[in-house]
Parts: sequence; C-alpha cells; structure tokens
Amino acid sequence: MAGSVLRVARRQLSQRGGSGAPILLRQMFEPVSCTYTYLLGDRESREAVLIDPVLETAPRDAQLIKELGLRLLYAGSGLLRSLLPGCQSVISRLSGAQADLHIEDGDSIRFGRFALETRASPGHTPGCVTFVLNDHSMAFTGDALLIRGCGRTDFQQGCAKTLYHSVHEKIFTLPGDCLIYPAHDYHGFTVSTVEEERTLNPRLTRSCEEFVKIMDNLNLPKPQQIDFAVPANMRCGVQTLPPA
Repeated sequence: MAGSVLRVARRQLSQRGGSGAPILLRQMFEPVSCTYTYLLGDRESREAVLIDPVLETAPRDAQLIKELGLRLLYAGSGLLRSLLPGCQSVISRLSGAQADLHIEDGDSIRFGRFALETRASPGHTPGCVTFVLNDHSMAFTGDALLIRGCGRTDFQQGCAKTLYHSVHEKIFTLPGDCLIYPAHDYHGFTVSTVEEERTLNPRLTRSCEEFVKIMDNLNLPKPQQIDFAVPANMRCGVQTLPPA
C-alpha cells in the first residue's frame, strides 16, 4: 500500500512539472488571441519542445528558453527556427502547410527521456493534432478540445461530426486523471482533466447529433485575425525573421 501511494505521489509531482519534477513545463499566454503556448523540457538532457507558439510572442519564448538553458528541438513556428538555430518546425501533414518535419497520427516527437505521441484530432481543421506525453499524464489538445468547450467548425474546412469523433476516440479514451492543456481559453481557466471534460463539457457530453446541431447554430462572428492567421499558418515552417 505504501509503495502504491508513493507511486501516485511521484506521478502527481511529475504532472505539475514543478522544480522537483523530471519534466519541465511552462504555460505562457498571449492575450490578443487568448492562446496558450507550452514549453516542455527534459531537465537532464536540456532538450525541449514548444507547443502552440504565437508569432508575436516568439522573442519572449526564445528568451525564456535561453534563460532556462534549454535546447529547443521542435516548434510549430519558423520564426523560432530563425531565433534558435537547430530548432525544426513541425506541423501536421494534413494541414497542407510547409515545415521541416510533417507529422502524422501515431508519430512520436522525442526530447530527452520523454516523447509526445501525435494523435490526429481533426474537425476544427483537417490538420489539428493532440500531443500526448508518453506516460499519458498530459495531453495538449490544441484547438480541438477546450476547457468546457471545443474549437469552432464553421470555417477552415471544419466538420462538427469529425470533431466529435476525434475528441471521443482520441482524447476521451485517455486516463481520467490525464491533464488537459488547450491552445486557447476565453474564461480564465488554465488546465482541466479528461474526466472533467468527459462528464462536464456542455457540448461534448451530448450525442453526436445534438453536438452537430449545437455547432451548426453557434452563429459566432468571424475571428478578428483569421485573414492574417490562415496564410501565416500555412507558411509557418519557413517563416524568417522580420526586417529590423
């Protein structure tokens, strides 16, 4: 019994990514797009990855990576690739965007002792993916699953039915205590769990038919930055430094 309690305590510590945990986790926020960017690093090897970077905050992220003495291996941004030589840009092959490395469902991205499993989770866009830490303690759900919500499906080739099945088959099948880290939040939340979203998400606890009806009738305004964001996303892997 004591050994079991100790294992649980160690896993909880690892999940928090605090100073005593083997994995380093930093969650950064960009207020205009309400985007979270995640820095994950191996404290031993100093290798790191950056999930959901924002173009405007690339200098901030690069500075933090340098301050922490990390070596960034992968990021979804060509600008970071320019700021931190040796970093490779990564994006889903189904996105149609340019990058150094195109990933598909089931691929793994390794950094030190850790790996992120790629789980295709289309529906918001065809190229959406969820990254799951190899011990299934954390999942970075991008635009697919938000805290008590989900990504829109009314533009960028979105499909409500596809998104519903992506979340239920690729994310809700993870352990209940797996931490959910989304790419966006508009209500001040920072983290959830699989079990919370399986039981409390007001959209995704419905049937597929009900979910599709909800998503088809959101009547949301066009995102303010969409005309800039879509072409920028398509060339993210080859972006260079802006002129001085």
